[in-house]
Amino acid sequence: MMRPGTALLAVAACVLAQTASAQPAPQRPPVFASPEVRADRSVVLRVHAPQATAVRLNASDMPGLGMGTALTKGDEGVWSVAVGPLPAGAYRYTFNVDGLMVVDPRNPAISESNNNVWSLVVVPGNDLMDVKDVPHGAVSAVTYQSSTLKRARRMHVYTPPGYESGAERYPVFYLLHGMGDCDDSWSSVGRAGFILDNLIAAGKARPMIVVMPAGHTRAGFAFGGPRPTTDEFVQDFLTDIVPHIDRRYRTVTDRASRAIAGLSMGGAQTLNIAIAEPTKFAYVGVYSSGLFGIVPMGPGAGQRTGPFQWEEDHKAQLDDAKAREGLKLLWFATGKDDFLVGTTRETVALYKKHGFSPIYKETEGAHTWLNWRDYLIEFAPMLFK
Repeated sequence: MMRPGTALLAVAACVLAQTASAQPAPQRPPVFASPEVRADRSVVLRVHAPQATAVRLNASDMPGLGMGTALTKGDEGVWSVAVGPLPAGAYRYTFNVDGLMVVDPRNPAISESNNNVWSLVVVPGNDLMDVKDVPHGAVSAVTYQSSTLKRARRMHVYTPPGYESGAERYPVFYLLHGMGDCDDSWSSVGRAGFILDNLIAAGKARPMIVVMPAGHTRAGFAFGGPRPTTDEFVQDFLTDIVPHIDRRYRTVTDRASRAIAGLSMGGAQTLNIAIAEPTKFAYVGVYSSGLFGIVPMGPGAGQRTGPFQWEEDHKAQLDDAKAREGLKLLWFATGKDDFLVGTTRETVALYKKHGFSPIYKETEGAHTWLNWRDYLIEFAPMLFK
C-alpha cells in the first residue's frame, strides 16, 4: 500500500512534468560581438534586450552623438547602432534600456568614475595612444592611509619601463582628473600609461613617475549635489599623497623635478596647490580650466561675480617674484567650444597681470577627452628639461 505522503509526491511530480512540457525550453542568447571596431574606425555597439521597448546610447565624447542616440532592434532581440568613423582614441559609453542605465554585457573593458563605471572602447590609429611594440611601464592601484581624511584612499601610479629592475631616481608628474571622474580615469579613458610609454620610447619625453590621485574626497559626489571643498583635497594632497609617493618610490624631490597638471576641476585644484606651495612645482599645466571665481558670459567674454576673492586671498604669492623664478612652465590649453574657455582666458590674463608668463593654447573642440589626451601628449614632452 502506498503511503499518503508518497502519493502526494507522485502527484506533484506529475504536475511539474506536465507544466514543464507545456513551457518552451529557454533559448540561449544569440551570438554577437560588441563593440565591433571596423577598419574605417567606425564602431558598432550591440546589446541583447528582447523585451525592451527602447534602447539608447549614452556616449557624450563621441563626436556628433551627445546623450541619447537611439539603437535599432534587429533579429533575436539584438539592438544595435553604428557610429563614426571616429577619431582615434578611447570612448566611454553605457546603454539606457527602458530607463535603466547598464554597461555593455559583452564588453569586459571598463573605465571608472566617482559614482559609476562605463564600458570602454578603444579606436586605434594614433601612434601615441595605441598599444605598440615598445617597452611598457606599469600602472598600479595604490592604497594609502590619509591622515587628513581619516580613511584609506586610492591613487593610480605609473612607473616607467625599467623601474622595477633599476635603481635610478625619477622626476614626478602629478596628473589630476576632472569633476565626476576618479583616479582610474586618466589611465583608462585617458590612456596616460600608453601615452607615456610611446613618448618615452620615441625619445620625446623623459622617463618619469606619474601619480594620478582621486580628486573627490567623497564617494557620494553627484552633479548638482554638495561638493567637497577644494581645500580638503589640497590638504590631503600636500599632507599625505606627496609624502607617501616620496617614501614609497625612488623620486627626485627638488622643485625642478616636480610637475603638476589637471583637467577641469583638476585644473582649478592644480592652481590652488601650486599657489599654496609656490616653490614645490616647476611645471604647472591647466587643461580646460582656470579659476572658477570667474564665470564666462558669452563667447570669449568673462565677467566677475563680485570681488575676485581668490586673487585677493593669494596676492602675496602672486606677487612673489622670487617664487616665480623657479617656475619653468605655466601652460594653459582649452578648446574654442569649451564652456570654460572664458574662464581660462580670464585666468591667463590674471596671471599676466601679476608678472607671470603663461603659455596659452586655444584648440578646436570642447570639454572632452578628445582634447585632454592631446594636451597630455603635448605637455609631457616639455617636462624636466
